[in-house]
Amino acid sequence: MIGRLNHVAIAVPDLEAASEQYRSALGAKVGAPQDEPDHGVTVVFIELPNTKIELLYPLGENSPIQGFLDKNPSGGIHHVCYEVDDILAARDHLKSTGARVLGTGEPKIGAHGKPVLFLHPKDFNGCLVELEQV
Repeated sequence: MIGRLNHVAIAVPDLEAASEQYRSALGAKVGAPQDEPDHGVTVVFIELPNTKIELLYPLGENSPIQGFLDKNPSGGIHHVCYEVDDILAARDHLKSTGARVLGTGEPKIGAHGKPVLFLHPKDFNGCLVELEQV
C-alpha cells in the first residue's frame, strides 16, 4: 500500500539557522519558508536526489510543533511521510486493521497541495506517520 518515502520531517528551534546549516555545511538545495496555517507550522523543504527533508517550525500560539520543541528543545525527527495512491482507501484499510487516524479522519491539504493524513505514533512503533496522496 505505501509507496516511496516522501520526506522526513525535523522540528527545529531556529528555522533560519537550520536552513543555513543544510545550505552551507551540507550543500543542499534549500527551499523558501512557507507558512501552513492549517497545520500550525512554517516549513522549509530540503531537496535531496531521492527524497526531501522537511524542517518544521511553530506557526502561531497553538502550534503542535511547539509542544514537541518544549519536550525536545534542540529539535528532532518529528515524523516520516509515505506516499499512497489513494488516501481514502489507505485510511479505510488502516482503520480496519485497528490503526488510529489523527484528527477527524478526513484528509487535509498538506504543504505540497495534496491530501494528507497522520497516523497515531503508538500504532507505529512510536513514530508519527504522515500519508500523502500522490
